[in-house]
Amino acid sequence: MYIAKEESFGPVMVISKFKDGDVDGVLQRANATEYGLASGVFTKDVGKALYVSEKLEAGTVFINTYNKTDVAAPFGGFKLSGFGKDLGKFVL
Repeated sequence: MYIAKEESFGPVMVISKFKDGDVDGVLQRANATEYGLASGVFTKDVGKALYVSEKLEAGTVFINTYNKTDVAAPFGGFKLSGFGKDLGKFVL
């Protein structure tokens, strides 16, 4: 779907089905985009949340929330979403 492949700005969330336990398949689909500004993981399993957040190709990974961050925290993206983290060594 177009919405799952493009970088949308605004109150947009893509929710898609996956086979139970197919975390690596979900990661493959999530990382198969040209963009990687932010993503979100919703789960009760902390270990799974940490595993997924480590493997996602996104500048920010929110866990069990979305768009809650400190304005002083470094921000940026992966791939075609930005040029690295603001305030990070590669930007400076």
